[in-house]
Amino acid sequence: QVQLVESGGGLVQAGGSLRLSCAASGRTFSGYVMGWFRRPPGKEREFVAAISWSVGNTYYADSVKGRFTISRDNAKNTVYLQMNSLKPEDTAVYYCAAAPYISSWSRDYAYDYWGQGTQVTVSS
Repeated sequence: QVQLVESGGGLVQAGGSLRLSCAASGRTFSGYVMGWFRRPPGKEREFVAAISWSVGNTYYADSVKGRFTISRDNAKNTVYLQMNSLKPEDTAVYYCAAAPYISSWSRDYAYDYWGQGTQVTVSS
């Protein structure tokens, strides 16, 4: 019943911006941690950012600090990833994930629910 649907991916030139959205449905997500992960071509999935649904505490991978911002709209059950100053190495499939409790902010095994992903391609 829980469903996470990502949107907002696309093709952008280096230095540009995109905003990804993750629409969550199926239950109340208050108390959850919401995360963004990505899988670059030929590489393992990696942590990008996370946010606590109710309080709004945020956590970022070092590679995106200062460029990406995670946020949420509780009323809309939607989490966002604003991506600025994009680099070619940001090219990846981006996944939204949800954890009812957090054992690790940055480990994918800590998240119980996943979206299907949205492609982000950054060209030079």
